[in-house]
Amino acid sequence: MVVSVDQIRALRTQTGAGIMECKQALEQTQGDMDKAVESLRDRGFAQAAKRSDRETNQGVVQAYIHTGGRVGAIIELGCETDFVARTPEFQSLAHDIAMQVAAMAPAYLDESDKEEDDDRPAAQVCLLKQPFIKGNSNSVADIVQEMAAKVGENVRVVRFNRLALGE
Repeated sequence: MVVSVDQIRALRTQTGAGIMECKQALEQTQGDMDKAVESLRDRGFAQAAKRSDRETNQGVVQAYIHTGGRVGAIIELGCETDFVARTPEFQSLAHDIAMQVAAMAPAYLDESDKEEDDDRPAAQVCLLKQPFIKGNSNSVADIVQEMAAKVGENVRVVRFNRLALGE
C-alpha cells in the first residue's frame, strides 16, 4: 500500500515519531491511523524498557506550591541528557508530577520502597502506582513511560518530598 505524505505528517504530528517509523507503521497497518499509533506506542515502550537500566544524571528539580501556600511538593525527574530536560513536555511532566505529590500525598515512590507492615493499597501510597490526576486511565508510571518512549531516553522519578502546614 502506498502511504501519502499527509498521512505520515499527521501521524508524526500526533506521535512525535520519526518519518520512517511513521511510514513503516502506516504501511504495516494498511493506512489505519489508530492501529499505526498503537504500533508506534508498542515499539516505543519496548525501546523504553531496553533503556531502563541507563543512568539518569540529567533532569529537573520541580517545585509546586498549591494555591494558598499550605501544601507544597518538590520532585526530581531524571533523564539521560540536558537536551530532553529542557523540553517543554519534560518540564510540564515534572510540574504535573509535583502537583500529583502535593495533591495525593504518596508515602513511597514505588512498591519496592513500601514498608512490610504498611497494609494500605499500593495505588494509594506509592506515587508510581497512583492514578494520574490529569487522567485516571493511566498511572503515574504509565505517564513516565510514555515520556520515555516519546523522547527515546530513560526517564524516571528519582525522588520527591511533600510539605504541608501542621503535618
